[in-house]
Amino acid sequence: MITVKGISIVVPFLNEEEIISQFCAALDAYQSSFPLPLELVFVDDGSTDHTTANIQKYLFSNIKKVKVVALSKNFGSHSALRAGLQNVSYDVVTWMGSDLQEPLELLEQGLDKIQQGYEAVYFEKKAVKVSFLEKTFSGFYAWLMRKYAVSNFESGGINTIMFTKKILDMLNANVESNSSIILQTLSYGYKHITVPIAYHARSGGKSKWTFSKKIKLFIDSFVAFSFMPIRLVSIIGILMFVVGFAIGLVTLINKIANPAVPIGYSTMTSMMALGFGITNISLGIIAEYLWRAYDAARKRPAFIISDVVEVINQDSCTKGSGK
Repeated sequence: MITVKGISIVVPFLNEEEIISQFCAALDAYQSSFPLPLELVFVDDGSTDHTTANIQKYLFSNIKKVKVVALSKNFGSHSALRAGLQNVSYDVVTWMGSDLQEPLELLEQGLDKIQQGYEAVYFEKKAVKVSFLEKTFSGFYAWLMRKYAVSNFESGGINTIMFTKKILDMLNANVESNSSIILQTLSYGYKHITVPIAYHARSGGKSKWTFSKKIKLFIDSFVAFSFMPIRLVSIIGILMFVVGFAIGLVTLINKIANPAVPIGYSTMTSMMALGFGITNISLGIIAEYLWRAYDAARKRPAFIISDVVEVINQDSCTKGSGK
């Protein structure tokens, strides 16, 4: 059995002043019955409201380690998670949203599996009330991930992972830009187990998980963890060559057999439009790979920490040095 001294919880947030006090109260109350100490590492992903101030003035009664990591601007949730991982104290780590969608019971379930010897516990999202469009998109995304990227991606989708120091060190040593921290963890292949768990509806505020961010994650997931898009370019090119050759051959035979048949300009125009369209799509896919290669080559940071504030006890806080 693995000995666990405590659990660090990374909490990225963006403008959540409406519900952050409710989150703090829920975790602080939960600590009173949890067998191990909890650490909260909040990561301010470029908020413009009073969320950070509300955290700093909240009077925690049971949780003794609370920290706020402020980023210099909005870098996105996965970059915020990576910033939080570099500021945790305990060797077992997980993350949660500040909207209380994750049930707190996952901490107990995850701890139990970690103590059994698993390096990672993947929580599969179940029983969430979502629209038909969101459910369809999520299911399609999960199917593509399992088939072409990471075979152990679960059908319901994985939103939260609890893992040990081995994976923590790997993630901190390999900070990837334009990537998915979930797929990166899944790709390591450490001993793991998947636990289905029912998430709650958002307790308040407005979700920052916009459609454009979902599309970016979709593209990042494939470009970073799958060769399928680039192979698709080759497959389309081969198919277009075969189709073009067949049409050309039929046209030539038809012209030889019936010299009076006029050349079909409409057919030629449609084929050219189709060909140019597919060429541009293919170039776009290649450009996605080239952009990410360029982005990795110039080694710009995935996040920039402007300040770290440690809330030491109920009535005082000490500012740490900015990083």
